[in-house]
Amino acid sequence: MITDSLLKSNGRGRQPKKLLNHYSAWKYLVLVVTLVVMALSALPTWYGEDAAVQISPKAGLDLSPTQIVSELAKADIQVKRLDSKDQQTLIILNDEGQQTLAKSLLAGRAKDPAELTLALSPAAPEWLLGMGFEPIKLGLDLRGGVQFLLDVDITPVYQTQGSSLADALRAFAREQGIRGLSVRQGAEEQLTVVMPEAARAEVRQFMARQYPLWQVSGNNSQLKLALTEAEKINLRNLTVQQNLQIMRTRIEELGITEALVQRQGESRIRIELPGVQDPAAAKSVIGATATLAFYEVKDSATGAMLIKDKSGNPVPVARKPVLTGEHIVDARAGIGEMGTAEVNITLDSEGGRLMTDFSRGHIGKPMATAYSEYSRDANGKAVQSNEIISVATIQSVLPERFRITGAGSYQDAQQLALLLRAGSMTAPVTIVEERTIGPTLGAENIHNGFAALALGMGITLVFMALWYRRLGWVANLALLANMVLLFGLLALIPGAVLTLPGIAGLVLTVGMAVDTNVLIFERIRDKLREGRALAHAIDKGFDSAFSTIFDANFTTMITAVVLYAIGNGPIQGFALTLGLGLLTSMFTGIFASRAIINLVYGKNFSREVRV
Repeated sequence: MITDSLLKSNGRGRQPKKLLNHYSAWKYLVLVVTLVVMALSALPTWYGEDAAVQISPKAGLDLSPTQIVSELAKADIQVKRLDSKDQQTLIILNDEGQQTLAKSLLAGRAKDPAELTLALSPAAPEWLLGMGFEPIKLGLDLRGGVQFLLDVDITPVYQTQGSSLADALRAFAREQGIRGLSVRQGAEEQLTVVMPEAARAEVRQFMARQYPLWQVSGNNSQLKLALTEAEKINLRNLTVQQNLQIMRTRIEELGITEALVQRQGESRIRIELPGVQDPAAAKSVIGATATLAFYEVKDSATGAMLIKDKSGNPVPVARKPVLTGEHIVDARAGIGEMGTAEVNITLDSEGGRLMTDFSRGHIGKPMATAYSEYSRDANGKAVQSNEIISVATIQSVLPERFRITGAGSYQDAQQLALLLRAGSMTAPVTIVEERTIGPTLGAENIHNGFAALALGMGITLVFMALWYRRLGWVANLALLANMVLLFGLLALIPGAVLTLPGIAGLVLTVGMAVDTNVLIFERIRDKLREGRALAHAIDKGFDSAFSTIFDANFTTMITAVVLYAIGNGPIQGFALTLGLGLLTSMFTGIFASRAIINLVYGKNFSREVRV
């Protein structure tokens, strides 16, 4: 009797046999290419990094490369080499301990010392760096540096919303001829509106039409106004996010490229600055809340706002500024014709239009530049202080580029220019925690962490070789390949940072990678005990172990994803290496080790084999 299965043939009445333990050539090609690329990606990490001083073209350093080397040599500072990239000059030093001294010496010859920054330069060969590969970025606990925890005070944002609504209500009352309306602001944004009872419906309609995100309560001649809880949460999230972006910009202005800036909790910001050797300078920029505003100067104090100048004399100015710091797109410190410090300011298109329109109608009249900053009182409450730093007469129509004086010394002007470039805070911030880790402790952490990794790997390699004999050596090759893949991925993924808990994740990965092979090899042993040939045992062993391996790794991956999502800093570092380790362990344990075993033992049909 001929069955249907025999008719599904290749023309001879037989099904084609499955090739046992066979990988196509393209699979081996994928394996080799992956290992080579990941090895190249991991290689710059082993070369390490050299300490360097980075000089921007804006620094105005009047020294040639030869003169730079000569000047540093006079102070016994040995220069390894000079590199130029993207118009930046890198002075690479032999000794990291001389980095700060080298910067200080060169800063004395620069017009803008702020444009000299401490940096690290990869020590890998140019051909390797030219391919786009870079060393693994190290976290704060491994490189050393400083960590800040900032608290964002949202109260002034709510108060501003309340003040804006109060002004709008007063303007509405004037337009509608409502007499006897008064507005009193509470602790935050809450307002109490007292009015004639006849105007209550009119005010309610105004609120419903113009301010739907405000709650209105009360009866008769008094209304209570407050933001809805949803809108307060939205404002808080928006404010923290804006401050996050401003912090990132400020840190970039400091020349720090590997900083971690992230939100922590409802209204806090966590900042890690690996490699920073001058925490005081970073703190002065990160914690600053300074900004500028330009005001029309009034002839009298009637209806005006009084702001004191540097001598303590009150200057009457308009209640609303002509322009605020949010329209400033660039600011640079300089020295004016009279030898005093000045700040050259560039406005965006909207700011340029506002300044041009205002100055056109006020030629011959004074304009005040006010310096604003938040500070904390004895009770820890944010208090805004304003000071008039200059009052100048408008001589002509002002364009989008102009300069201001009165900022103090040249160093003060540089600091103000940096803050204006980065943007002013939308809410005051307070540094509530500061932690500094020295580079020596970071180096010790690296040594101890990798010593633990090497010890764990060494014991594992010996155990696998003794317990599983020939297959154990295959597992050892797969384990080494796993480490290459993992280091390559850490160097390749943007934003990936290796921390001390991350090294713990690497050690854990060694165990997980071996666990994959142990499951497979035990299944192969079971099949051999059943009397199967080695080739058949290998085929069945890999097939039967796959589902168990996948399920175990999948559930652990869920844990890694959750840890990364809700954790921060070191916890994220551990979750990252754990998650990547799971992926590389499955790749090497199932795919790479199978490829090697297929080549070496895949065609061995002997039944008298010990594994």
